[in-house]
Amino acid sequence: MDFASIEKKWQERWFSREIYKAKKEKGRKFFIHFAYPGISGYLHVGHMRGFTYADIIARYMRMKGYDVIFPAGFHATGLPAVSLAKKVARKDEATLQYLRQNGCPEEIIERLADPLEVVKFFSKVYVEEYWKKFGFLIDYTRLMDTISPGYKKFIQWQFRKLNEKGLLIQKPHFAPFCPNCGPVAVDRSETDISEGGDAEILEFIVIKFKYNGKILPAATLRPETIFGVTNMWVNDEVEYIIAKIGNEEWILSEKAVKKLKYQLDEVEVIGKIHGKELVGKKCIAPIINKEIPILPAKFVSPDIATGIVMSVPAHAPYDYVALRDLGMPVEPIVIIKIQGYEIPAKEIVEKMGIKNQTEYEKLEEATEIIYKEEFHKGIMNENCKEYEGMKVNEAKEEIKNDLLLTNQAIIMREFSKRVVCRCGEEVVIKKIPDQWFIKYSDEELTEKSKEWVKNMNIYPKDYKEELPKILEWYGDRACIRQGSWLGTPFPFDEKWVIEPISDSTLYPAYYIISKYVNEGKINVEEMNDDFFDYVFLGKGEAKNEIWEEIRKEFDYWYPVDINLGGKEHKTVHFPVFIMNHVAIMPQKYWPKGIFVNWWITQKAGAKISKSKGGAEPIPDAVERYGVDAMRLYYAHIGSPFVDIEWDAEAVENYKKRIIKLWELFEKLIGLEGEVKKIDEWLKNAFNEKLKEANEAMKEFELRKAANALFFEMFNAFEWYLKRGGENKELIRKILEKWIRAITPFTPHIAEEMWEKLGNKGFVSLESYPMEEEIDYEVLKAEEVLKETIDDMQEIIKVTKIKPNKIYLYFAPSWKWELAEIAYKLHKEGNLNMKNLMQEAKKLNVDMKEASQYASKLLQEIRKEEFVKINEKEYFESAKEFLEKEFNAEFIFDADYDPKGKKKYAMPYKPAIYME
Repeated sequence: MDFASIEKKWQERWFSREIYKAKKEKGRKFFIHFAYPGISGYLHVGHMRGFTYADIIARYMRMKGYDVIFPAGFHATGLPAVSLAKKVARKDEATLQYLRQNGCPEEIIERLADPLEVVKFFSKVYVEEYWKKFGFLIDYTRLMDTISPGYKKFIQWQFRKLNEKGLLIQKPHFAPFCPNCGPVAVDRSETDISEGGDAEILEFIVIKFKYNGKILPAATLRPETIFGVTNMWVNDEVEYIIAKIGNEEWILSEKAVKKLKYQLDEVEVIGKIHGKELVGKKCIAPIINKEIPILPAKFVSPDIATGIVMSVPAHAPYDYVALRDLGMPVEPIVIIKIQGYEIPAKEIVEKMGIKNQTEYEKLEEATEIIYKEEFHKGIMNENCKEYEGMKVNEAKEEIKNDLLLTNQAIIMREFSKRVVCRCGEEVVIKKIPDQWFIKYSDEELTEKSKEWVKNMNIYPKDYKEELPKILEWYGDRACIRQGSWLGTPFPFDEKWVIEPISDSTLYPAYYIISKYVNEGKINVEEMNDDFFDYVFLGKGEAKNEIWEEIRKEFDYWYPVDINLGGKEHKTVHFPVFIMNHVAIMPQKYWPKGIFVNWWITQKAGAKISKSKGGAEPIPDAVERYGVDAMRLYYAHIGSPFVDIEWDAEAVENYKKRIIKLWELFEKLIGLEGEVKKIDEWLKNAFNEKLKEANEAMKEFELRKAANALFFEMFNAFEWYLKRGGENKELIRKILEKWIRAITPFTPHIAEEMWEKLGNKGFVSLESYPMEEEIDYEVLKAEEVLKETIDDMQEIIKVTKIKPNKIYLYFAPSWKWELAEIAYKLHKEGNLNMKNLMQEAKKLNVDMKEASQYASKLLQEIRKEEFVKINEKEYFESAKEFLEKEFNAEFIFDADYDPKGKKKYAMPYKPAIYME
């Protein structure tokens, strides 16, 4: 099957006819967009999952009779394009190879040393090679990027509005910083970085221990444990730096010096000292004013904090094991009372069987266990002076503040894990004294946003429950950066650039304007605050007819009905998307919905990444599997709300499924026959599956809908053929509806089928079918027939009998009556043996037999509605089929019953005898 030709044919027709354009025709609208991708190079098959969901939903809503606007753009802000351009400029071999492997022409590669060329080139790739090749009906007249002059004007207007409302503030800030590229954003979207998106900024308390006129700075996350210090740890294989910090001389690792230069005002290297020279010496601990020895430990990393660690063996498993390994006669000092422990570190180490310092995983686990127990349940004991009796979580803050106030400690910021910029440089944390923030901590804004979430349609539902807590947690966010960033100049100080998350909150509103900019109907010069106030807020007067037209467009299309994005946006983009709309826009324009999709991962759950490998190029995948197979894979392989491993074999199976669908379609349209009893079943089976699909799509449960339409309906068609169905008129009627139903998922093959049926125009523009009334008696009767066939086949398999005659015995009327009563009692919640037997007495039947049947009913009763059917009549109508299927004579409800099978017959389960 030539998928490529079919795809090309229909894409050319769709795009030449511009059926993707948003048009105001039907009086009800649906606005959907996906989180626009960052421009960082070629995308991969993982990205296409969320994009595909958006197109399926947009197509479905268009067919449901909505005017659909489905715009898209490019997030060019920040470092990604800059980083790629720098790598190209310095002829980084891995980058050049990556570009060539993805088919980038040599003449283009040369141009990509310019970040603006990166944005221009990859924007075109995303449209022509990805979105259009997947058949996405994006409104391509509205394409925009975040570094265009008009968009910058829009963002500056947004920030002036935030400032008017008192939501821009200035204060010192410690921010991620790349020594090469300048400030970077560290979050799960990994827009600016290639590693460490989930890193947190930790605040180490660096406590000053005095040593020979100098300072040994021990970094800790637990300052309250100072009272239990027994010794100091250094790594005796490391050469330390002597640095002048302020008016003090500190001994610390070389890496610590590099980090602190970004966080403190005065750091000057004045000498070196080897760790071996420190071992065996003594230093003085602050607060307790106690002399303690300096000892060697391999677990002390020069890369973490200061490279010097204080030892608290009673409460730190690492310290206890290190002292035990050294054989040092150091007595642990217990400072925290906690139920179940006397010397916590000692006891957890022994319990977990930790043998030495090299068992890092076990030591980390032990440390975590003790820390949680002590932090939440511990009380400071009598060794802690004036802090005795305080809860550990309170004492920690109190002691930290006291150490800082008395200049016996400073704060050092450090990432919880390694963070690497897209340029390859390790990211540090830098102090910015005059940083601007968006004040997301504003109480009124937070409460309004939390309250608004209740009105939103959010998928999955558990994210709707999480979101108010995330909004509550969301603090002030640094919104500007300095450096070689692409983006919008900060309107109050243009040496700063607005960072990527802060310029991507109100952006769906700009899609309304972008069409007019792209068509040259409005120029950037007239896009001032008066223009934006009029269009978005309805304030002031229109300068011309175009302003009026844009205002009407905005008022019609807004608000956003679905903002779709990956799970990395749950705590990054979606909260600020809501809060900025609440802060600036009138309430009627606040967002209506969010759809979060999970990731396509590599094997073992690792995120697919361009920079880390494992990313199958999209054009290669399209050529290998076909677009509709990939679309069906994304929709059906799993819930949108779980991570899915990219599985080439599975995608290949979806390709085979599309081929089978086409082959079945051709077989069905070739039927030339008469009306048969099975026709009624097919009609009702189709309506049942269509109903399931419609109900699933109301909640955008794409997998459930796809399963009903592509798999269960496929089986229904095949069963119809097996049962001898051949009604041409019925098949055409059902196929026309079925093709319309599958169109949002697999539009290319659907259009091809639609045309082959002789229809004109696009099935993509037809209405989505609604189910007709369903006759559940017919469905139930055929279900019983199928199950009875399965039972008979199992008997033949087990007994190895080759029957000449098969006797089927159907349940007597009293069993049907009792079953109906049982279902009624079950529905009311009153089904039990006592109640059922009371009803059985009224039926005037053998009570022993009734009791036996009642017991089975209690065990086997189903949740669905009771449907009474005439089993004998239905099986009579299928007799010819059954006799052909089993090559045996079928006799129904005969008096002949040599094995006494008849009494076992139950509703929905005929008794069987073969000979």
